[in-house]
Amino acid sequence: MREKRPVWFCITVGLLLCSAGYAAYGLHGYDTERFWLSVVLLFVSAVLFLISFFLFSKRNIRFIATLNDELAAAEHETMYSLPVPTVILDDSGLILWYNLLFGRDILENDDVFGLRIGEVLDLDLPTLLETGSGSVHYCDKQYEISVTTCTRNDRNLHLLCFTDVTDYAALQDTFLNTRPTVMLLVIDNYEDVLQNAKESEKATVFVAIEQMLERFMAPTTGVLRKLSSDRFVAVVEEQHLQQMIRGKFRILDDARTITVGERYAITLSIGVGHGASTLEESEAFAKQALDMALGRGGDQVALKTENGYKFFGGVSKGVEKKSRAKTRIIANAMQELIHTCDRVMIMGHRYGDLDSIGSAIGLAGAILQSGKPAHVVVDRQTTLAGVLIDRMEAEDIHLTIDVPTALTQMTEQTLLIVVDTHSKDFVESVDLYQNARQVVVIDHHRKIVNFIDNAVIFYHEPYASSAAELVTELLQHFRNTEHLNPAYADVLLAGIMLDTKNFVMRTGVRTFEAAAYLRKMGADTIAVRQFFSSSIETYQHRAHLVSQAELYHHCAIAVADEVFNDIKLVAPQAADELLGIRSVAASFVLYSLNGEVNISARFMGSMNVQVVMEKLGGGGHQTMAATQIPDITVAEAKQQLLQVLAEEFAQPEQSK
Repeated sequence: MREKRPVWFCITVGLLLCSAGYAAYGLHGYDTERFWLSVVLLFVSAVLFLISFFLFSKRNIRFIATLNDELAAAEHETMYSLPVPTVILDDSGLILWYNLLFGRDILENDDVFGLRIGEVLDLDLPTLLETGSGSVHYCDKQYEISVTTCTRNDRNLHLLCFTDVTDYAALQDTFLNTRPTVMLLVIDNYEDVLQNAKESEKATVFVAIEQMLERFMAPTTGVLRKLSSDRFVAVVEEQHLQQMIRGKFRILDDARTITVGERYAITLSIGVGHGASTLEESEAFAKQALDMALGRGGDQVALKTENGYKFFGGVSKGVEKKSRAKTRIIANAMQELIHTCDRVMIMGHRYGDLDSIGSAIGLAGAILQSGKPAHVVVDRQTTLAGVLIDRMEAEDIHLTIDVPTALTQMTEQTLLIVVDTHSKDFVESVDLYQNARQVVVIDHHRKIVNFIDNAVIFYHEPYASSAAELVTELLQHFRNTEHLNPAYADVLLAGIMLDTKNFVMRTGVRTFEAAAYLRKMGADTIAVRQFFSSSIETYQHRAHLVSQAELYHHCAIAVADEVFNDIKLVAPQAADELLGIRSVAASFVLYSLNGEVNISARFMGSMNVQVVMEKLGGGGHQTMAATQIPDITVAEAKQQLLQVLAEEFAQPEQSK
């Protein structure tokens, strides 16, 4: 708008001069003297206007030119004296210009014209230019960088301004390092371990435990308080928690050095509520983490964050619980649920084995005795326990139904019981689980992250040998189970024998007591042994797998070079047999089936194969675990397994 004002001014003056000329022309016929006087005045006015206009324009242009020079000098001086270090680069990072502070504080008065910014500072220039901001640490100072880009003659110029945020960064580090975290510490099976100890031994253990915890907290600024004889709560700062994580919580090893009667070792479980926004949330995280640690067998640390769990330790087998109070309470609660439902459906995990199907059938038999309909949901095409189902049908006991039938019979009052798994992903039918309004879980595997979290009753005992053992203990508290068909006792005993490898692995006092109860119910050990018999072809396949095994750090690894009908049954059997070879401490059998690689893992010792399989997406027990890896070849799966084993064997060296 300002550029149009001189034009309108000239037009206005021109019109005035024209008007004056026309008026003077009107005097031409009336008064000659006045006419010429008007003409002279008009001419003088026009000349004076033109002279003034041109002089003003030149003065204006001169003023503008002077002002531009002064502004350019002021701009250059201002840019050079900016209160923050500033540098101008081209797209390649070439330094074209920098101000006084950049040369003094960052370059330390060195001349770097013509150098690349990467030769001066450790910057990721492409990412910096793309995001428009970044940060750099230089000479004990932290700088935040902002980028302004302009284009001149098809050339990009980038102005980088460095803001010193060292004090703010130090304040932020102090804030983050002093964030409090709640830790809950529990002595595993404290009362059971000390039940038969002498009073002097108890006193010695009390003192040793408290001294151990005091040493654990001594390097920190945290606080430790005793909640009960076996429970403690601690609050530590983030910086000290990170030291514990780097040390892999050595207190777990210290706890195992405390023994009771030179036989039982004390173990410790810790739940850590990390990354919470408040102390209340941290305590809630710590409780969830402690439940997870205890559900995985104890003797470990579970660290709960918003993104999941991290685990440390877990090398002990766990101490068997001697009290049966929990079993009685669970049995009574289950009978109340069964009484209020219209029917009961029981299912185990996919590819159900003798333990999964045996425990389901045994529990269904007890429920039928109470007068409620009960069915075992199983896929007859994929189950590995067909012999159990055949045995029950031979006794004219028909309990099994397939998944589609179960879905059509499911109602809002139907009770679903899941046995031998607590994972949402491993159940026989995910749809059946999602449609169930009431769910009960009975399992003995070490707890995994993606567990069934909406169960009305979650009966989870990782110390138990098998799901069949847990079901057998429950049946002893059920009403009207004295006259069960001995076939139910056979299938339950088969489940126990499978998971204990004929009472060799993971057996405790309660395991033998459960077996004795089943024998009292009429279990036939010879009939049970026949469940484990195999054909000559199966034996040959198993022998072939064993012969192909390779040794790696006392681990036998066998890869099936062909797929046959009973591969899912032969693979775990081959893994068991490999443990019988001298110097073999762990065994892994790999095979491909239905587009995924399956790994059966076995161990006899202190190594935790559950942790190994967990890193590959599976789980199980410390001495018996498995996983399925989709969309991968057997060779790639073997390489992943070797990498995980290398990490496991390297950990002891790192902790020394």
